[in-house]
Amino acid sequence: MTEATQERQISYFNLIDELLKCPNGKEPEVLEAQSELIDAGFVEAIVQVATAFAHQGNQDGAQFLFFLARELAKQLGLYPDFQKSEGTNEG
Repeated sequence: MTEATQERQISYFNLIDELLKCPNGKEPEVLEAQSELIDAGFVEAIVQVATAFAHQGNQDGAQFLFFLARELAKQLGLYPDFQKSEGTNEG
């Protein structure tokens, strides 16, 4: 892992920490303020933290982060748009 990559990882985890601590409903503002960090790597970092939370028994934190990861992945186009695939039978 390069130093730049490592710094970015630290930035991801700091942003996740901010999201967990910010008042409910302020998450979009926090994300907007650091939009340069929002990419596939950030979504991966969220999933890592969410998984750790789930293993530690922090279900609320895990659920919040998994939800956030899903939403960001949709916005970034990392997941296929589920609504488009509904109703089409392939094969």
